[in-house]
Amino acid sequence: MEKSIDQPSPSRTRFGSADLVAALRDIGLGEGDSVFVHSSFKSLGSIKGGALTVIRSLEATVGPAGHVLMPSFHLIARSKRAEMWNLETTPASTGWLTEFFRTLQGTLRSDHYSHSVAVRGPNAADWVSGGRAEQGLTSPWDLDPWMRTFGVNSPIYKCYTDNSKVLLLGADYDSLTFLNLVEVMDWNKRLVENPAAEFRVIDRDIVGAICDAGGNVRFGTVGLAHCRVFSARELIDDLLARIAAGEGIFKSEKSS
Repeated sequence: MEKSIDQPSPSRTRFGSADLVAALRDIGLGEGDSVFVHSSFKSLGSIKGGALTVIRSLEATVGPAGHVLMPSFHLIARSKRAEMWNLETTPASTGWLTEFFRTLQGTLRSDHYSHSVAVRGPNAADWVSGGRAEQGLTSPWDLDPWMRTFGVNSPIYKCYTDNSKVLLLGADYDSLTFLNLVEVMDWNKRLVENPAAEFRVIDRDIVGAICDAGGNVRFGTVGLAHCRVFSARELIDDLLARIAAGEGIFKSEKSS
């Protein structure tokens, strides 16, 4: 999961929008892309115009037909999430940039008490639609009356079917929510055979090393931030194939 809100730190070098757009294009983002961004704003260094410049640079990179998605999760104490949830006012607990992104006029947010996603782009409404339907994969985070966390109507699952790109913007695999989707897919498959099957948690260190060495990740620097870009579908399908082949990528741990 993402870490708590981080604040920007000073840097001698200041980066503008042109710098960021050029760097984002260099690592594989382009016109028409839908990109899910996990971020550490402070890792970028000093940005002229702050968080707004970063978001406008992402939008300029994917163009008018593209979409930018960010986690807008509500990861307070699990027992408090539902009662404290308000679609319009509950802040994102997933970082400085994601909360700024949520509050921008024109950003839409999916209605989920725990794993909400914020989206900007021409079809943002389609990304967050689905209401509270109970279709698709079941997960430990499902709670009535909200939609299934990783169900077919969830923005996270739609990133998989859409083959969206993922940008780790100064963030690491510890933050990658698509690993939760892999865990859920694995669990649902095993539940068919054994209704008492336990939920298995991926070892992020092992998977991070596998992904970095696999050839499907593009590396680069945006501002001062070390970044990775890859296909959501390619990553997920590769890990599911490794699980089917018996590779040991799990650890024993309860979901959080």
